[in-house]
Amino acid sequence: MKSLQLQSCVHENSTIECALFEVDIPEPGPHEVLIKVEAAPINPSDLGLMFGILDTDTAQASERNGYPSVVLPVPEAMMRAMKSRVGQWLPGGNEGAGTVVAAGSDAMAQALMGKRVGAFGGELFSQYRCIPAVQCMALPDDVSSEEGASCVVNPMTALGFVETATMEGHKAIVHAAAASNLGQMLHRICAEDGIPLVNIVRSAEQVALLKGQGAEHVLNSKDDDFPKQLLAAVEATGATLAFDPIGGGTLSNQILGAMETAAQKRMPVWSRYGSDEHKQVYVYGMLDPAPMSLTRGYGFAWSVGGWLLTPFLQRAGLERMIAMQQRVLAGLKTTFASHYSDRVELEKALELPVVQTYGRKATGQKTLVTMS
Repeated sequence: MKSLQLQSCVHENSTIECALFEVDIPEPGPHEVLIKVEAAPINPSDLGLMFGILDTDTAQASERNGYPSVVLPVPEAMMRAMKSRVGQWLPGGNEGAGTVVAAGSDAMAQALMGKRVGAFGGELFSQYRCIPAVQCMALPDDVSSEEGASCVVNPMTALGFVETATMEGHKAIVHAAAASNLGQMLHRICAEDGIPLVNIVRSAEQVALLKGQGAEHVLNSKDDDFPKQLLAAVEATGATLAFDPIGGGTLSNQILGAMETAAQKRMPVWSRYGSDEHKQVYVYGMLDPAPMSLTRGYGFAWSVGGWLLTPFLQRAGLERMIAMQQRVLAGLKTTFASHYSDRVELEKALELPVVQTYGRKATGQKTLVTMS
C-alpha cells in the first residue's frame, strides 16, 4: 500500500523542486501510531522547507511521477547556504490531523487507536503518517480534523509567547504582523489573561480588523506618526517584551528604542548607561530576509534573540507543556480557532496558480491541504 507525499529537493543545477511521490506506508513500531491524515495547514515554516525564502512568483510549472510539480531557480548565494540539502528529498508538512488506523503495542499508542488526533513532527503533507504517539493529541469528539489540523504551530506558539512573558517576568507584549491567524489568536489569549498587548500591523484594513475584535492598541507601521504611536502604546502598557516575525529592517530597533524611552521616564535617577529595565525582542520568523538594523541607542539592558516553539517547550518543561496542550484542546473552537482562506487537495497542491496563491504569505491567506 502506498501513500502520496509532498517532498522538496535542492538540485545541483541551482533549482529547488517540490513534487509528489508515492511512498510505502510503514507499520507502526511499539511507541508509534499510523494516522490516516485528513487535513494539514500550510504554515510559513512549511514554505521555508518547500521553497526556502524564494519568491514563488519565480516558480515554473513542471511534472513528476504523473503529478504537477514546481521548480524555482536558486540564486548562487542561497545555493551556498543550502549546500547540505543538495540531492535530498525532504517531506513537508509540520502539522495536521486525521484518524489513527493502526497502533503499536505501547499503552500510549493503543489508547489512541481509532481516535481523531492532531499531530506535529513533519511529513504530514501525506495521506498516511507513522509517528510517535507522544507527538499526537487526541481531539475532542466535537472537533473535526479541519478544526484540529492547526492545533499545534499557531496555538502553542501564541500561548508560548504568553508563557514566555510569565517565565521572564514581563507584564506586557508587543507583537508585529499582528493581523495574522497567530496574531489574532494572541490577542484573544491576552484578552482572556488580562495581559496588555501592543499590535503592530501594516495597513488600515488590518487596524480595523483587530479593532473590530476588541483590541485596544493597534498601530499601523505605515503611518507617518508610527514612532509616536508606538511610544505612547509602550508607555501605556509598560511592555518590555516583543515578538517579531519580520526579522529584517528596522522595526525591532524601533521597538527597543520606544521601550527604552518609556523606561527612562520611569527612572527615579538618570544614568548615562540608560535604564536597567531589561528589554527583550524575540525574532520568530523571516518575512523580510534583509539584514536587521540595530542602532543600539537604548542603553545596555536589552537582548535580541531567536524564538522557536520546540526549544521553548524543552525549556518550559513537561508539566507546563501538558497544561498548554490541554488549554489549546479546550479552546479549539474559540480562542485557538484557525480560519482558512483556501483549501486544496494534496494532488493539486503543486499546481502553479495554487502555489503562487499560498506562497505570497499575505495576511489573512492560509491554505489547508486536504487528503483524498
